[in-house]
Amino acid sequence: MIYREMTEPQMKKLFLFDFDGVIADSLSFYEEFVNTCLEKSGTPVILTREEYLDLFDGNFYESLRTRGVDITAFNNAAIAATREIDYGRIIPFSDLLPVICNLKENNTLIVISSNTSSTIRSSLSRNGFDGIFDDILGADFMLSKIAKIHHAIEKWNMRRDQAYYVGDTVGDIKEGRAAGIRTVAATWGWHPRERLEGARPDYIVDSPEDLLTI
Repeated sequence: MIYREMTEPQMKKLFLFDFDGVIADSLSFYEEFVNTCLEKSGTPVILTREEYLDLFDGNFYESLRTRGVDITAFNNAAIAATREIDYGRIIPFSDLLPVICNLKENNTLIVISSNTSSTIRSSLSRNGFDGIFDDILGADFMLSKIAKIHHAIEKWNMRRDQAYYVGDTVGDIKEGRAAGIRTVAATWGWHPRERLEGARPDYIVDSPEDLLTI
């Protein structure tokens, strides 16, 4: 009798990526941008980088609301400010592209972000990421990342145990957990490893290559 080794086919996964801090190195750029918008909207509530990073311990827009920011006024200021800034300063992490291309071969990849879809698409296109992501769900689609996660799972017909949200802030991890999916904390982004560990993600990755082991 001949025995043949049987291997199970790899289960397709849904990788949901935050943009700023995970894909793009944009902390200084957006710290400056948000402060400008807050000043123009009449609520300059952020004084230090630490206070700026505190906004991402939860949903960004909810954090602004709790600090007394009028979201409509903030968004109007953001629209006006976009005409004056250079989005070319937003540069993806150079070692991420080959990893993303590898993951793309057998999985579904989506960007979920508080940034606008047009900004994300432009940045990806400028830096060689064209056609890699199956969808871009930015702030112009829904403000809640939890709602975006639910939408992605339903649209792509995935089980929740097949879905992974890769984020770089405590707020990302909280929202991924609230949506009932697995969470991956990327330590090369905005919140340091120690802060991310406190949010109890399912995985912590210290380099893009570590994503290939999930």
